[in-house]
Amino acid sequence: MAANLIFMQSVSSTNSSFIRPSSFYISGLYNIPHAKYYYVFLCFVYAVTVLGNLFIMGTIYLARSLHTAKFIAVFNLALSDLCGSSALIPKLLDMFLFENQYISYEACLANMFFVYVFMTLQSLTLLAMAYDRLIAICFPLRYHAIVTKPAMTLIICVMWILSVSVIALMVALVTRLSFCRSTTVNSYYCDHAPVYKLACNDNSVNSIMGYVCMAALLYIPLILIALSYVCIGFALQKISHGAERIKAIKTCTSHVILVAMFYLPIIGIYTAGLTTSINTNVRIINTALTQTIPPMLNPIIYTLETEEVLQSIKVLYKQTKVNSAMEKAVKRFVRN
Repeated sequence: MAANLIFMQSVSSTNSSFIRPSSFYISGLYNIPHAKYYYVFLCFVYAVTVLGNLFIMGTIYLARSLHTAKFIAVFNLALSDLCGSSALIPKLLDMFLFENQYISYEACLANMFFVYVFMTLQSLTLLAMAYDRLIAICFPLRYHAIVTKPAMTLIICVMWILSVSVIALMVALVTRLSFCRSTTVNSYYCDHAPVYKLACNDNSVNSIMGYVCMAALLYIPLILIALSYVCIGFALQKISHGAERIKAIKTCTSHVILVAMFYLPIIGIYTAGLTTSINTNVRIINTALTQTIPPMLNPIIYTLETEEVLQSIKVLYKQTKVNSAMEKAVKRFVRN
């Protein structure tokens, strides 16, 4: 009986020391003059991101020639870019342009979840696109038998399940933390590391989970993409005709640019953060740009660098002109 009483008192003491704040304060850029102009620039970036990704998604949806396995992955990348920017930039603009920098505990966790889920999906989608290029160049005769629409759809579904599951676990582990000191997050959104480092109790599990997610969802996909291009390089050396080799290289150009834009800046920032001390403002500016600029440029690069997309846009434009001319002719006929 005495033992039970001591146990109950211990639980009560533990519960009373566990503090879950009602809100966090997102600090953003600190003591930088005219910082609002930077946020206005991000507003422009978001507008271009929305228009560009909706345009590429609409083109893929309307052009029957683009209803292939390859463009299922491209459509998913555009969707991830659009949703990722929407999870990040509108709340960021609300906080810093309208000085509404407090965010509730639940909204903070939701913000963290969605930003990281769509960042993960961008990474894994680039890996799926590398797989498509690997099969197309290394096994061209078997490409249509291996990379089918059902196969790519299955890959995309697995990616979504993996992303949601891993990030949900990472965010759920934050709920076990007690915040009894500062609730000021030194970032521009509810970033995982700046949040869990505010905890009073042991956050080693959160730190390990952060490293695991970074390795599994950023470094490993990049390594696999690099290995796929090593295999592609060996395959290109076996192509005897220069014209065919150049044509094969052109099919990879847009993907290589997307990979470089996404991985190099973000991995550079995270790696530098692990090895050296980076000024908070420098980290915030660089991280914001690495998370917002690629989603804006991806549809532009894919439109300009991919012949299939350009041809489909021209066909859709001609169809639109023909349909418009037919509608005008019908209206004139009805009036007469």
